[in-house]
Amino acid sequence: MNRTAPLTRSRKVGLFLGPLLFLLIVWITPETPFLGKPAHHTLAVGTWMITWWITEAVALPVTALLPIVLFPLAGVMPIKEAAAPYANPIIFLFMGGFMLALALEKWKLHLRIALNIVRLTGTNANGIILGFMLATAALSMWISNTATTVMMLPIGVSVIEILRKRTPSSKNDQENDPENEDETVTKGTHYFSLTMMLGIAYAANIGGVATIIGTPPNTVLAGILNEKFNYTIDFARWLAIGLPLSLIMLGITYLFLVKLLYPNRLGNFEGAQQVIKDELAKLGKINKAERIVLVLFLTTAFCWIFKNSLNNLFPAWQLTDASIAMIASVALFVTPIDYKKGVFVLEWKDTERLPWGILILFGGGLSLASALSAVGIIGIIGDGIGVVGGSLNVSVIFLILVTLMLFMTEVMSNVALTAVLVPVVAGVAVGLNENPLWMTIPVTIAASCAFMLPMATPPNAIVFASGHIKVSQMVRVGVFLNIIAILLLILLANTVLPYIFDIQRGVLPDWAK
Repeated sequence: MNRTAPLTRSRKVGLFLGPLLFLLIVWITPETPFLGKPAHHTLAVGTWMITWWITEAVALPVTALLPIVLFPLAGVMPIKEAAAPYANPIIFLFMGGFMLALALEKWKLHLRIALNIVRLTGTNANGIILGFMLATAALSMWISNTATTVMMLPIGVSVIEILRKRTPSSKNDQENDPENEDETVTKGTHYFSLTMMLGIAYAANIGGVATIIGTPPNTVLAGILNEKFNYTIDFARWLAIGLPLSLIMLGITYLFLVKLLYPNRLGNFEGAQQVIKDELAKLGKINKAERIVLVLFLTTAFCWIFKNSLNNLFPAWQLTDASIAMIASVALFVTPIDYKKGVFVLEWKDTERLPWGILILFGGGLSLASALSAVGIIGIIGDGIGVVGGSLNVSVIFLILVTLMLFMTEVMSNVALTAVLVPVVAGVAVGLNENPLWMTIPVTIAASCAFMLPMATPPNAIVFASGHIKVSQMVRVGVFLNIIAILLLILLANTVLPYIFDIQRGVLPDWAK
């Protein structure tokens, strides 16, 4: 059982700073013509939540419950509207993914898969991390990054456990890591665990950039351009910019994790291959329960991958990622392993280990995002950008837009933010006589480059639930990666993007007029 986290100075300060800032914004800061009382109070609630999330003053899911408490009291929205995002379909996608993970763990199929991955990727610690990142990114190109992460997480955790048990401790590794609460774990294995988890989350985010269907913001952009301008982004052109960018970002992320910020220096694990063989021998041949779980797992993955094709083939179905996840969840509870003995893949008592707090955490983020949009704060930001557009250089405006999207998506749903901000960005581009693609594509990609906070994207939240990562550690890596992402997007917009999409700077295309 994890020990209670000590009440550090940052936690003590954050516990009182959050509500204090809330009161200051509500009572002392004067209202403006641009911000009415609901918007004013929404900013106050958001400030309180962000303060508690960053300082970890209380458990993150507790902070995520603040919208249900404060929005009705502050007159932002009734409790029915404040609570609705906690039942967002993506929450059920989370839940279904976690159910699949529980089934893999219960019948030790995740252990068998993990052992075989370790055997294939070799015994070098960094090589194993790279293998996981490549596999996760490749899956995320086609499958929801949330679904990809929940598939890879239990496998990654089991690899960590295997290597923690079997890695011989060197003399140098016996020094305690000040960030590590478990004194029995060496610094090297702690860093290995940390980079494995961060690598999976970041690779899931980055992989979705590669294809137009890889992540919801991409499809939102495609829909907006089609509806507003009757312009269609074809799959091949997006792949031509998305895949190279994804590979470059993946390589940089890997180097930052294992070489610069958290080097494990474990090298090769002595005798690890024999250990893997021994562990596989203990598992024996794949049994009936594992085969059933594997079939359910692969069927779910197949439906996620070919969802659109299945919907075209069977129009009455209209499957979504969330509905597929729920179908899989029900199937896990009704599929028997031994019907006579009443043994099923999952029993309800198995859900005691499901990380319910993460579902609440993401629901809180969605509730805050919904309020920010409903009270018009995002619209005010967009209008402000349009007003200053005439007095700033176009490249400066572009940098502001990309940076704004990237850092706002750290605390808001990237789908909601893309849906609201991209039409504004397209309007700004037209007003500046620029091709909307030149601004909207990099801004949309920026929505998938949130690396700093657990609540920024579903993959970040999912791996945070593993217990191997602290918020401060994710922020430390995320700051660097966010800056690198901005620089890469600027480079993309001024080199490859105009060539692939036939963009002429300073010339408005006919379809945008």
